[in-house]
Amino acid sequence: MRPTVAPFPSHRLRRLRKSEALRGLTRENTLTAEDLIWPIFIREGEGVVEPVPSMPGVSRLSVDRAVEAAREAQELGIPAICLFPYTDPSLKTETCEEAWNPDNISNRTIRAIKQAVPDIAVMTDIALDPYNANGHDGIVRDGVIVNDETVEALVRMALAQAEAGADILGPSDMMDGRIGAMRRALEAAGHCNVAILSYSAKYASAFYGPFRDAVGASGALTGDKKTYQMDPANSDEALRLIERDLMEGADMVMVKPGMPYLDICRRVKDEFAVPTYAYQVSGEYAMLQSAVANGWLDGEKVMMESLLAFKRAGCDGILTYFAPAVARNLKKG
Repeated sequence: MRPTVAPFPSHRLRRLRKSEALRGLTRENTLTAEDLIWPIFIREGEGVVEPVPSMPGVSRLSVDRAVEAAREAQELGIPAICLFPYTDPSLKTETCEEAWNPDNISNRTIRAIKQAVPDIAVMTDIALDPYNANGHDGIVRDGVIVNDETVEALVRMALAQAEAGADILGPSDMMDGRIGAMRRALEAAGHCNVAILSYSAKYASAFYGPFRDAVGASGALTGDKKTYQMDPANSDEALRLIERDLMEGADMVMVKPGMPYLDICRRVKDEFAVPTYAYQVSGEYAMLQSAVANGWLDGEKVMMESLLAFKRAGCDGILTYFAPAVARNLKKG
């Protein structure tokens, strides 16, 4: 039962807001660098830092520069970095074989980072859209994104990433049954300690546009992703998906996008009490950065406030492009 608040003036709620010291003592949620996962985009080349126009401050990095980013993350206290590949269009096919090539850009970057910065956790993306001539997360047959054939491809992709040294696999495809299939394959191959952070509640959102630019999937996409990503109107369905993925072997679960779906984050944490994450996606990031660039918002303040909202909603961590800026800000005290 919620305690009764004594009437004014016996209880002045402003008393505990009087000073920074009192506000600190009574603060309910705290954001730290350890709450952050930094998504970066990678591409072929050497010494490449290629800005993504729709994501101010974000660039595609060659492998050597990705290693530098991993070192920066470690120095800032960020525990994990997540890799998203920009694939040469000539390597994209309808059957997506490049996705499980042991020497594709993702797997080479995993190995390079783990060799240079072994203590940083490397997370990967498991979905076929960066490798798919059709731009979809799954294999397309006669205009239909086929589930079971896609799951077979995703398992091959997961095994290749685990062999390369990935610490956390991030299936973001939303195919049915893929978590169980990956977990069984990982166990059979001796990768029993590779964690799965499942994008369990990933919505068919309009907030992904800049990300698709960054990985080169925008122009290739045919149709939309509504037959496999969630309807934004649904929340009970998210809980069913979370429960299924946990039963199939997911270690952690993700809600995506983040800020428009904080209610889902709260429900997931309250219902399951498992490690719960959210992705502050490219559209959220780009909106804030655009408002800051126009002088309408204070960049540092809205960055910190937006991420604290995830902690308040029950998230254990956040994937955010703001990660290094947030960590540097936290170091300032």
